Amino acid sequence: MKTVLLAPLDPVHDNAVKLLKRRLDEAGYQALTMPPGTTVEEVVEKALAVHPAAILVSRTLGYKVAETLGQLVDLAEASGLRETTRLGVGGMAITKETGAELGFDGTFVGALNIKEVIAFIEGRQGVLEEDHSAQAQRPKPDVVAGHTYAWKDRKIEALLDTITDQILGWVEGKTTDGIQRALIRTEMLEAGVAHSASPQSPVRQRLLEKYLSFCDAEIQAAYQEGKLPSGVRPLDQAEIDRLPERLAGGHFEFQSLRHVGDKPLFFAQYGTGCPVMDVVHIKTTEAWGADGVLHFDPSWGAQREGLLQGHLTHEHDGTILTLENLSFIRQHMEAPTLWNVRGHRGLNTPETQVLAHAAGADLLKINIPYGGTAGGTDPERLTVDGVFALRLAAQYGLPFDIPGNDELSGVPPHKTFAGLLIMMMLGLKLGARPIPKPLLCYSPHMTIYGHMDDNMVDMNVAKLAVWQEIVDTPVWPGEPVGFMTHTPDRVQSAVTTANHAALAASMGVSAMTFASSDEAYSKGPISVPARVDTLRAVRESLRFLGSAHFQPTPAAQRMQAQLHLGITAVLEKIAQRGDFVASIYEGLLGDQEDGLYPGRTGRGTVRSK
Repeated sequence: MKTVLLAPLDPVHDNAVKLLKRRLDEAGYQALTMPPGTTVEEVVEKALAVHPAAILVSRTLGYKVAETLGQLVDLAEASGLRETTRLGVGGMAITKETGAELGFDGTFVGALNIKEVIAFIEGRQGVLEEDHSAQAQRPKPDVVAGHTYAWKDRKIEALLDTITDQILGWVEGKTTDGIQRALIRTEMLEAGVAHSASPQSPVRQRLLEKYLSFCDAEIQAAYQEGKLPSGVRPLDQAEIDRLPERLAGGHFEFQSLRHVGDKPLFFAQYGTGCPVMDVVHIKTTEAWGADGVLHFDPSWGAQREGLLQGHLTHEHDGTILTLENLSFIRQHMEAPTLWNVRGHRGLNTPETQVLAHAAGADLLKINIPYGGTAGGTDPERLTVDGVFALRLAAQYGLPFDIPGNDELSGVPPHKTFAGLLIMMMLGLKLGARPIPKPLLCYSPHMTIYGHMDDNMVDMNVAKLAVWQEIVDTPVWPGEPVGFMTHTPDRVQSAVTTANHAALAASMGVSAMTFASSDEAYSKGPISVPARVDTLRAVRESLRFLGSAHFQPTPAAQRMQAQLHLGITAVLEKIAQRGDFVASIYEGLLGDQEDGLYPGRTGRGTVRSK
């Protein structure tokens, strides 16, 4: 058993020494401590008596630091201790530069890293590099692991079975331009001619001409004339080549946001408009502990038939979906990072799934009721496209998440959840693995009807707990948690995100999504410091909560019961109506009073095969 001598060269502060003793004792060392106020002479005298493998001293107060520590180094050398004993220093008053200049063998700053300390005691070099390598090789997490998708509410299961059979029967024999483009993209990928830099060949020319025949004139012009939509420009090679320089000087060190356990997983959304900046944001979130990221595309892209090509940047919201952009972003992620690509709400839903899978996505995003109302796409069109997209998700073996739509309107959660459940059952029938995403937010409905006047805990607890009553499924609050509680104040936004994250974690969710603190409002660019605000706030909140839980009031149970009844009633109406698409048009999943309207984009474009 190796002996380690611990001494606070400080008149009062010895907490670090005591903590280190506990951790070293647990690791099998004999850790001996000296009291506050110990002199350097006393440290050396004790060391000569016990012959430690290492002496670790700490200093918190900032005066006479160099003088005191320099005396220790000089005396240790004069006594011959340096020949057998390693000297290490740490504490609030210490920097890496201070330790090196004074001649210490090791200097420790920041939070205690017991692996680093032990490696120092043992004389091992390169421990941090080893740790980084191990972190980079950590296994990729699985959001759906451990869930059976067994239905607990048999009545709801039966209603969903009826509704989804109606949907599958209705889409039979129907197709759209979006589906045709997805099929052509697949053919291009299989032929190796899908990339914009692919050599010109008769095969590529034939498939590209066929592809463009199913596209809007604006998309055709981009391919044929190089005329890009407003606000869009190609990235030049110099901008791409500068990325390594932007990332130089740093190293990857995954710092988990979780304090206890291995759940939930944390996802950060990105979509700066520029793929190069997206990578910078992704690397930041990875290092700070995000397990995954979500790609957000421009909202206007969902309203056009066809997707662009090449490395493109965009001055407005979202980063353009191209195979080149997606591949570029993916290649710079750490291998264990989960990647979700949004494509759930527009005319390019099937094609987005194809490109996302080709670029290496781990998760997809599909919700027909969301896109058919809040997303602005015609319900008939998106139902046909959405079912095809679900078949692709099953074919690719990729889970898909189902975002809620009550952040954009006054639709009550029971209508939103009915839509999520329909998508769940539809996905399960087609062989896919769905993940519902109830929103934890101060939505218009909550505001108007006063459901959060007293607190923001009860209703959010009810929205999470009701899933446990209905089906064994992973639950992933998102996009993002705390949406609509935020303000332009970065501190407030970070705090509300952290509060919602802590609440969701205490309820045992599988994953959650958060945004940077400056994504709470549409003013200016998304900055890295604001993103770090949120990451740090979430970490601190989870450290504060640990294994504890929130205590909702009795109102939460009442809300949960009402929500469950409301979901059942909506599903009964849709099953009785016998037509899912008509149900959306007629407002059964959200009407004009709720602030939802059937989408118009793509109306009249469904045709027989």
